[in-house]
Amino acid sequence: MSVEQALFYSFGGLTLLSALGVLINVRNTVNAALCLVVTMVSLAGLFILLHAEFIGILQVLVYAGAIVVLFVFVIMLLNLRSTSLGAEHQPVMKLLGAGLLAMAAVKLATLLGADRRSPADVAPEFGTVADVAAVLYTDYLLAVEAAGVLLLAGIVAAVVLAKRELD
Repeated sequence: MSVEQALFYSFGGLTLLSALGVLINVRNTVNAALCLVVTMVSLAGLFILLHAEFIGILQVLVYAGAIVVLFVFVIMLLNLRSTSLGAEHQPVMKLLGAGLLAMAAVKLATLLGADRRSPADVAPEFGTVADVAAVLYTDYLLAVEAAGVLLLAGIVAAVVLAKRELD
């Protein structure tokens, strides 16, 4: 077994275990968010091992760096200490979860049993930072600018709401 294979299996196992930690830590949301950070970082490691360095770096910056921090802030602001679901709802939720798991297992079995084609050849410059930036700032410039304006509006709204509570 090569070093690359050992790293791949290590990152894959860490991804599965930390994703399981997100599911198990339902009562402690901060621990679940930290397990989510580990999941995102180990996924980034998998992307880097698959020679998709740009996607790996974006995984760490966007998901582990921004989205999970936002989750932690929301958890801290809402002070989610107790669960809103009582004991009377737990059997229904367990039954619903078992049904969703069974449907996912059937879908996975059909996907694994299907005939697969070999992937198409792509150009070596496909997916590089320069290539993605060229597409984003030429073909999708309006969408990028709209996303920036929406983010700015969200930041201004958060500051106004926080200032209103302080006054």
